[in-house]
Amino acid sequence: MNRMLKKGDMVSLATGLTRPSREEAEAAVRTLIRWSGDDPDREGLTGTPDRVVRSYEEFFAGYDQDPRDMLQRTFEEVEGYDEVVVLRDIRLESHCEHHMVPIIGKVHVGYLPDKRVVGISKLARVVDAFAHRLQIQEKLTAQIANTLQDVLQPRGVAVVIEAAHQCMTTRGVHKSDVTMVTSRMLGAFRDNGETRREFLTMIGRTSV
Repeated sequence: MNRMLKKGDMVSLATGLTRPSREEAEAAVRTLIRWSGDDPDREGLTGTPDRVVRSYEEFFAGYDQDPRDMLQRTFEEVEGYDEVVVLRDIRLESHCEHHMVPIIGKVHVGYLPDKRVVGISKLARVVDAFAHRLQIQEKLTAQIANTLQDVLQPRGVAVVIEAAHQCMTTRGVHKSDVTMVTSRMLGAFRDNGETRREFLTMIGRTSV
């Protein structure tokens, strides 16, 4: 349950939840170090709580970002361009919400413009904003595609994610070299087989 807000409290933009203080977060890391069987006060670990919290600020920066805002500026001077726009091999770095270990891979994003386009860096920023939260790959795929469709209102959106999950490769079943592939096709990419095949060809795949 969310505690009562106090002056100076930090609130997550994505969830509206109040964050613990930095001191509370560092204390939690110290507890985990002790639980693992080590001494948080020994020389090699004294700075670890601070470093972990700073790492988490980077890993989970997406909770303080609004992906929809990133897509607000668009361009209509496209000289009638109405073909597929694809940004492929976007580096994906996320964390599994079940075990809090990395998900590493790549994202391919395509859309079919309807009179306006968006800067390609914004597509990568949208991917990062959702990825830098605790995630499952299926939800991440849908969030990216749905946001692009809702904000840009193109004739279609396609998103494919290929990623390795360390919750499977470094623990549990310990299966290395396994890649999970997810996709979400909207509009023309769902309804028109030729448009979908064009996108898949551009990202170097024959199917998903």
